Amino acid sequence: MSDPISLLDAAHAAVSADPDNEALRLRFFERLADGEMFLLLAHEAQGDTLDPRVFDLEDGRFVLVFDREDRLAAFTGGIAPYAALPGRVIAALLKGQGIGLGVNLGVGRSEMLLPPEALDWLAVTLEDGPEEVEALPERFYAPKGLPEALITGLDAKLARAGGLASGALLAAVTYRGGRRGHMLAFLDVAAGAQAPLARAASEALVFSGLEAGELDVSFLRSADPAVASMARVALRFDLPAPEAPSQAPGMAPGMDPRRPPRLV
Repeated sequence: MSDPISLLDAAHAAVSADPDNEALRLRFFERLADGEMFLLLAHEAQGDTLDPRVFDLEDGRFVLVFDREDRLAAFTGGIAPYAALPGRVIAALLKGQGIGLGVNLGVGRSEMLLPPEALDWLAVTLEDGPEEVEALPERFYAPKGLPEALITGLDAKLARAGGLASGALLAAVTYRGGRRGHMLAFLDVAAGAQAPLARAASEALVFSGLEAGELDVSFLRSADPAVASMARVALRFDLPAPEAPSQAPGMAPGMDPRRPPRLV
């Protein structure tokens, strides 16, 4: 049976073909951060405490992750304890510990070793959140001059934000006082969803490679007068309908933001 190519495989292949391309490197790290990774454990998780299996290799100490459960099983040769976590959570857990990350070792096209410095960089990059400012928009325009990487990054992130908002609008804007920029307006946002949506937009900007770029985020109701004006010129993103959860939130380590997992 052939091994299907995953999103991480495709991102890794692109970087391998053009290793000096910063935009492709950013795209790979974005895929790693956003994807669900299967972290090999030494023992079954005990509550919120994880005990990853650490391998002493010639290049240092590494824990292993796989982007599919079947790849982990192929590596271990059978059933093994693991934790399914977003890559961003794993990077945050390993930050500053001098431990690298082995990705799909021996079983995937995206096989590679990421040194501790790369994980530290990713963790710090993901910690940089949006800043809150106040400004009054006066006029909206069609978005112009934004890199394709930002548009595709937003589209990918918002496709995983089902149920957090009914949609989003992206337009160029002039504010009172003359400042110009771009605004991403989320519509009909669910309770408690403002922070994760703002962070998703911030990360899409960071991983787009747009230097010194800004993207203003607002939260509006579909009935707000500004929405009709904005919608006439804006690029629209439709968020998918929410999926029914397969288990209660927070049951798996790392899935409840109020109780992140701990390493032994």
